[in-house]
Amino acid sequence: MSYNVNNDLPENAVLSVQNVGKTFTLHLQESQRLPVLHGLTFDVPRGACIVLGGESGAGKSTVMKMIYGSYGTDSGRILLRHQETVMDLVTAQPRQVLAARRETLGYVSQFLRAVPRVPALDVVAEPLIERGISRETARERAGELLTRLSISTRLWKLPPATFSGGEQQRVNIARGFIIERPLLLLDEPTASLDARNRGVVIELIRESLGRGTGMLAIFHDADVREAVADMTVDVQSFTPAREQAAA
Repeated sequence: MSYNVNNDLPENAVLSVQNVGKTFTLHLQESQRLPVLHGLTFDVPRGACIVLGGESGAGKSTVMKMIYGSYGTDSGRILLRHQETVMDLVTAQPRQVLAARRETLGYVSQFLRAVPRVPALDVVAEPLIERGISRETARERAGELLTRLSISTRLWKLPPATFSGGEQQRVNIARGFIIERPLLLLDEPTASLDARNRGVVIELIRESLGRGTGMLAIFHDADVREAVADMTVDVQSFTPAREQAAA
């Protein structure tokens, strides 16, 4: 598979979703096919925050998972500017998707998935260490972010599995923002946060945007959405009429 499809990606875009379609097969309902998305098209420019809008069930999280490579697609292309090339995530091999996740594509979800018994400080520092940064420097940067997100130093040596939901989410946010990637996916990063920490996340988002990171986000919190969104994509407008499709 060749990466060289540069002419199809707008010059200032880090991501281009082009005419993407998705269905799910309901194996417990006689393998009926449920159409979820049809013709989904939008770009994410560098330094811009694009928000996915639409009612619950419109397919917003499905869009995120297709871009991250967790879900396949039925049609269309998802073009990512990766290093000096452009990768189509729809046709990329698994090892290529993993390389994109390491270098180009970050994902902050609502839920923290961390190795058990690893201290919170090391959970946050790990992406820097994987890039060859010294453990001391990486842990120092991790501590700065945890402090900023109101995670007490007494918790740094404990595994996040012992934390509250809001504390785990803040660890997840710190891990997601500790390195700069060209594209960052944010799936409800403020869902369990109080007003102060929502404000900190808004600051982190704005700082990353100012350094040129492109972001694709889902926010149910209207205040956060209004504070950072450059444009909203109405995912529901790309949702097929399911009653007609099932007929």
